[in-house]
Amino acid sequence: MAPGKVILMAKYNPVEFMQEVRQETAKVTWPTWKEVWITTLMVLLMVTLASVFFLLTDQALGLLVRLVLGGNR
Repeated sequence: MAPGKVILMAKYNPVEFMQEVRQETAKVTWPTWKEVWITTLMVLLMVTLASVFFLLTDQALGLLVRLVLGGNR
């Protein structure tokens, strides 16, 4: 394509568009329910672990800052 050329999108017939959407959707490999549940549980586990890690890190750094600066808490 030459520089400076503009490509205009063709106007779609809504029926044709929906047919193409259905064709493309049929090509997708959808996960099984077991895969969805396992992935969901893994995400929740990792979020929990990350939350605990950052909580402990925040508490440790806060304690360190209080010790260095001589805070009252």
